[in-house]
Amino acid sequence: MAKKKQQRQTSEFELPKEKAATLADQLGGDVLAKLKAAKQEMVADEQAKEEERIAKAKFEKKQREKNMSFEELLNQFGDQGSKF
Repeated sequence: MAKKKQQRQTSEFELPKEKAATLADQLGGDVLAKLKAAKQEMVADEQAKEEERIAKAKFEKKQREKNMSFEELLNQFGDQGSKF
């Protein structure tokens, strides 16, 4: 009897062999095009924000180095420079 229950349970959860309609198939071509355009805009915005973040980080690093005292510069760079 246990074998029959196991066989029934596996057959109940089998996936249909027909190809199910995808969301892209269900949506109209116009709606799909709008979604793709919105996705491209979002990707472009993310790239612009990332570039802005990198530029801001570079600027802040340069400002910190610019405002360092001679002692801080000497501690950071030490004997790395060439000696004459």
